[in-house]
Order: sequence, then C-alpha cells, then structure tokens
Amino acid sequence: MGGTDRLRVSSQSLKRTWRVSDLFQSALAGHLGIRTKMLGVQVFDQLKDAALPEKKAKEWAQAIAGEFGKLKKEDKENPLSGLEIEQLVHVSSKEQQAINELTQTLITEQRAPAKEELELLRKEGMAADIALFGRMLASKPAFNIEAACQVAHAISVHPVTIEDDYFTAVDDLNDGSEDAGAAHIGETGFAAGLFYSYLCINKELLIENLNGDVELANKTIAALTEAAIKVSPEGKQNSFGSRAYASYVLAETGDQQPRSLSVAFLKPVDKYAEDYATAAIAALEQQRDNFNNVYGDCADAQYSLNAVTGKGRLQELLAFVSK
Repeated sequence: MGGTDRLRVSSQSLKRTWRVSDLFQSALAGHLGIRTKMLGVQVFDQLKDAALPEKKAKEWAQAIAGEFGKLKKEDKENPLSGLEIEQLVHVSSKEQQAINELTQTLITEQRAPAKEELELLRKEGMAADIALFGRMLASKPAFNIEAACQVAHAISVHPVTIEDDYFTAVDDLNDGSEDAGAAHIGETGFAAGLFYSYLCINKELLIENLNGDVELANKTIAALTEAAIKVSPEGKQNSFGSRAYASYVLAETGDQQPRSLSVAFLKPVDKYAEDYATAAIAALEQQRDNFNNVYGDCADAQYSLNAVTGKGRLQELLAFVSK
C-alpha cells in the first residue's frame, strides 16, 4: 500500500476473534448464535443416546439438518459424514431451541418429523451476532440476513520488514551425554506493527435485523465496540503475548455516506518519526479534517479516545456509540 509493504490482519480473523471473545459473549449472553456444520451430528447423537435405532436416528437427523443447508455426500470411510452440512451455517438460539424441542418430541413419541415440524428457521428472536455479521442460506434465501456491520482488513500505518526467527527446542530428558543437538528446529516469520482498523455499522439495519429491538441493538453496538478496541486475534498468543488495547479511537455517527480514513496512510508514517502513534493520530485527524473541508461534515457527531495523551473515557465512548 502506498508503494511499501505493510502488515495486514484479515477482517475474518478480527470478526471471529471479537465474536467468540469472553467480553462479547458475556455482554450478549442469551442473544448469540452458533456457527457450525455439525447440526445433524448433534441431533444424531441425541437420538442415539435415547436408544433410537441408528438408521432412524440418522434419517431423522438428516431431515432436520437438511433444512439449514445441503448435506455432504456420505463417505464410505466415514458413514456419519452425510450428517454434516456442506457450508457453515449461523444458527440463532431461537432456532437451536426449536431443533432441541423437535428432537425431544421425536424421542418421546418415537416417530419421524412431520413436514411442518421441519420449518425450523426463524427471523424472530434473531441472534445479535447474526444481525451484525449476516448469514447466507442458499437453499432458503427468505431467511438470509444482510450484515449490518462492515469490517475492513486492519493495515499497518508504516512499512514493515518480516523477520525470520530460527528457533530450537531442547528435550528436557536429554542430558546431552549421547546427543547434544536440539530436539526440534523450526522457523517462523513475525513483525511488529501499529494498525489502522475501520468498522462501519448500519444501525437502522441492525435494529431491523433484531426485529425492532432498539435496546438490544444499542447493547450489541457497545459490546462490539469494546471487543474491537480491547481484544486481539489469538494466534500465537503464547509466543508473542499480543494483548494490545487501541491507542486511539475515533467514533462518528450520522446519516452521511460512510467513509474510511485509510487514505491517511497511503503515505506511510515516516520511519524516522520518534513516535509512530502520535504521528499516525495526527495523520488520521488531518485526513478527517480535509474530508470535512472538501465534502462538508461527514458526521453529525464524534467522540475520540486517546490513550497516548490520556484523553477520553471508555464508558463515555460506549455511551456515545450506543445512544
């Protein structure tokens, strides 16, 4: 970007990290879904545990799972593969409850599911994470949910150089008497970066996805905001301890056409700058002001949190984004 190599953290990695974080899960407990291919396996296990014949358990489980997507073809080496859905499907807690209730009914009444009982997809009681990030059901498009949140790939604001770490591991039980060499030799690449990350939330669509539940929409926005500025992707955490909080947050609200400020870093932060964070914040705010000068105000209101200077408060930021 801008003629220099940058680090990038994919938006998929960020969204997954925030969605499954303890912070997000705790804040929205009872309003979250589960993303899986294994619905059929889950139902099959429940039916089998209730002592139903395997053939019936498999057929009934496939009938239920098939409502959420096309099932995989059976593999001779793995006879249960035909219970898995070909693509991941995001299921709300309301839909999971309907699946569990139907499964229990089949166990109690010892019968196959009726056609009308297999209408398990729901739009009411929609999960907050599905409302945010959307879902696509190729076989049941009426139950597709358009994502109310867009997340850009995070990019480093400065050039980077990838370092190759050549490492060895030692066998604790090797006293060196016979073989003084390493028990394992490996290589991994790493680099350090200060990242710009951008999120855009269509609040009206979020409320619509949540069936008009404004309180839950506000709660969802606050939870996502806090997770986004506190929670980092978990890969290689034990090796690198990357527990970074955001140094700077700029939140804007309004009905204007959204715009990212990533072009502030088309010219990378000068490698000779004494403080990358301060230089990056200055570039970001200058680009915001330049956009406002050219296009008119791009937001109705804004709030910033600056951990470099100690200005702003997290609770005030969360109150701003969720009002």
